[in-house]
Amino acid sequence: MSLLPKSSLVTPTYNWPEALELLLLSIKNQSILPDEVLIADDGSREETTKLIEKFQADFPVPLIHIWHEDNGNQKPKIMNKAIAKAKYDYIIEIDGDIIMHKDFVKDHLTYAEKGLYLFGSRVNIQKDILKTIFDKKIINFGFFANGIKKRTRTVRFPLFMRFAKTHEERSRKLRGCNMSFWKEDFIKINGFNEGLVGWGIDDSEMIQRLHNIGIKGKRLKQTAIAYHIYHKEQDKNNLEINNAIEKETTEKKITFIEKGINQYL
Repeated sequence: MSLLPKSSLVTPTYNWPEALELLLLSIKNQSILPDEVLIADDGSREETTKLIEKFQADFPVPLIHIWHEDNGNQKPKIMNKAIAKAKYDYIIEIDGDIIMHKDFVKDHLTYAEKGLYLFGSRVNIQKDILKTIFDKKIINFGFFANGIKKRTRTVRFPLFMRFAKTHEERSRKLRGCNMSFWKEDFIKINGFNEGLVGWGIDDSEMIQRLHNIGIKGKRLKQTAIAYHIYHKEQDKNNLEINNAIEKETTEKKITFIEKGINQYL
């Protein structure tokens, strides 16, 4: 295996410590650890801070909490602040409601390649088993586990990656809850667009700008397995505005946005 890149794992969170706890437990369980973990906290209450402090006491790598005041959904801003503080070349981005397979980080690092970003899929954990997984702190799931959808995605089979093609255009299968990219590429496009309002589109709009500078995508198939904890759908009031911004980014081949990570570097 060639030398793996040094990595910073970055996750957004907002007032859901139960989910964040399972995520952090799944990070501790990784076969290859990231070099640091940054929690991009969009204004959570004290309960989340206390949980992070508890984990910081014996976490195997630096666990860094970046917080700003709650002023509505400002995920692009808090993610930019967190990634600006990241010390390492390669960024692995997951959501705060993800439980990772033990080889999740290993898979992202194994297939990291200059000129590419990676994106994976997710297995959905259904609502009716939430109490059980939170009470018992379950972080391991398999093909026959209760309460999961898209069962075939639980099977890790790296041989599939020999046939993985690069994507010249942004894939509809892109999910921000499971992706990775080079920090230098992210800085070139000025990171996440803080002009986006509320929930949605921030990841795909950012990835579109990576394509606009010539970075290609590669989908992680049967690797980098991520389990997504069920939650109610977010408020999509501003989706129309955000979709219009993304459309403009695509059609005009915009590469650099005004309000981005450069404010924090």
